[in-house]
Amino acid sequence: MRFSYLISIVLIALLAACSGGVRTFSTQAKGTDLARYKTYAWVMPGDHESAFRTDDKIYSGLILKLANAELKEKGFVLDTLKPECVFTFDTRVSEQVEYSAGAPPAGGYAYTGYGYYGGYTPFPVYSGRTSRHEYEEGMLYIDMFDTQTNVPLWGGWAKAKLTAKSDVEADVRKAVKDIFVRLRVRHQ
Repeated sequence: MRFSYLISIVLIALLAACSGGVRTFSTQAKGTDLARYKTYAWVMPGDHESAFRTDDKIYSGLILKLANAELKEKGFVLDTLKPECVFTFDTRVSEQVEYSAGAPPAGGYAYTGYGYYGGYTPFPVYSGRTSRHEYEEGMLYIDMFDTQTNVPLWGGWAKAKLTAKSDVEADVRKAVKDIFVRLRVRHQ
């Protein structure tokens, strides 16, 4: 019993240590067979005319390079003339606020009651403080659309807390890789 408890504590500590980095998520349209899409192209969100304009994003070249490598590994073929699906990506940095409660309750004792019924009674003491922490969060979104219907097929995104010590390029690399792990299709 004691050994399994110790293992549980170690696993929880390891998971907690890993959770501070890049977190990824994905969604897929119900009833969609992603295996039927093999050719793709890139389109900027809502802008078909400037589909390959990426100069407004610092890491766009790296994102495209990494994403193309991931798609190639999954068996997708880049086809800018007649793709079966198109991918878009977008990046954002947003201000976030995190609140944390004060210190956990500490015990105290007070003398209560009168005469024979008097005595010391334990009671909790709360700090009553809530702290506010502002930080920036970087996000990368990658979406997949059917070229015939413009219906969204799949979407993946990643989030990471940004600090002065953040290695943004490493976070972008991890985010792209982890997002495409969630695209559950592989062509032969």
